[in-house]
Amino acid sequence: MEQGVQFNRLLLEMRSMHMEAMARARPEVASPVENPDFADLLGQAIGKVNATQQASSHLASAFEMGQGGVDITDVMIASQKASVSFQAVTQVRNKLVQAYQDIMQMPV
Repeated sequence: MEQGVQFNRLLLEMRSMHMEAMARARPEVASPVENPDFADLLGQAIGKVNATQQASSHLASAFEMGQGGVDITDVMIASQKASVSFQAVTQVRNKLVQAYQDIMQMPV
């Protein structure tokens, strides 16, 4: 009989743990978030690209001056990150210009 009681207690504990886990897993209702403006998002993206380029430039300058702790691989990786991010922003700009031109050429 003692084993049956332990089994029931274990089963009850497992059910309570399951209920707790299910309660935690339910997504909470999020408060309405204001949608960011496209211009703000684009400005933030350009700001991040600028920061990446500046960090790459500072890292390259530190390496050129022989400061300790600056490795050539870090300089090259930072340079490539800056290059890729700039190319991505350039492509976005090209797509935006093309979309604007397409809209302007639409017949009214």
